[in-house]
Amino acid sequence: MTAFPGAWHYTNAMAEHPQPRISSIPPPFSGGRDEAIALARRAASGDALATRQLLENIAPRVVRATRAVLGAGHPEAEDAVQLALIGFIQSLPGFRGECNPSLFAARIAVRTASGIRRRARARHEGRDEAVDVDELAGGRGDPRAAARREVVRTLLDDLPEEQGEALALRFMLGWSLSEIAETSGAPLNTVRSRLRLAKEALRRRVEADPTLADHFGIGEEEP
Repeated sequence: MTAFPGAWHYTNAMAEHPQPRISSIPPPFSGGRDEAIALARRAASGDALATRQLLENIAPRVVRATRAVLGAGHPEAEDAVQLALIGFIQSLPGFRGECNPSLFAARIAVRTASGIRRRARARHEGRDEAVDVDELAGGRGDPRAAARREVVRTLLDDLPEEQGEALALRFMLGWSLSEIAETSGAPLNTVRSRLRLAKEALRRRVEADPTLADHFGIGEEEP
C-alpha cells in the first residue's frame, strides 16, 4: 500500500467505480513502456483495477517529484501528491502514449507542486558563467547542496511555467533533455531554450544576493 492512501479513495470516487478489494488487486506492474501505455489506456476507459494498478506503479515517481519541488518536510506535501495523482487520472483521456505514463505523471506532479508553492507564497507575502544548473546538485557530502536546492525551489515560484518545469525536471529530478522533450511534447531545441532562460534567471538571482555566492561556488579561487 502507498504512503498516501487517501489518493486511492479520491481517484476511485472520481472514476465512479467502487474501490476494489485488496485481494482483487493485481500484483504491482513490472512491464515495459508498451505495457504501461496499454495499462494507462485501460485506466482511461474506466477500468477500476487498471486504474489502481497504474497508480501503484506511478506513485513512487509522483512522490519523488513532489518532494523535490516542495521539500520533504513541506506541510502540503501529502496533499500535493494526492492532487497530482488525481490530476494524472483526470488527464489520462488526453494521454497520447508518447512517453511512459510514469514520466507523464511526474510532469503533472512538478506542475502541481509548483502551483502549491506559488499559492503559498502569494498568501504570505553579479553574473558568473561558472554557474551551471546541471552541476548544482552536488554529491551527498556537499554541505551546500541543500542550500542550492532551496534557492532553485524559490526560483521556481518566479519563472514562467514552462521554464520552471524544465528546470525542476532537469535539476531536481535529473532528467535528460530528451526525456523532458518527450514528456512535454516540445522540440529538443525548445527545451534547451527554456533551460537556458532558467539558468540566466538563476544567475541573476545569485548575482543579486552576494550571500548566495558561497553556496554556488562563485568567487572561489582555483586550487
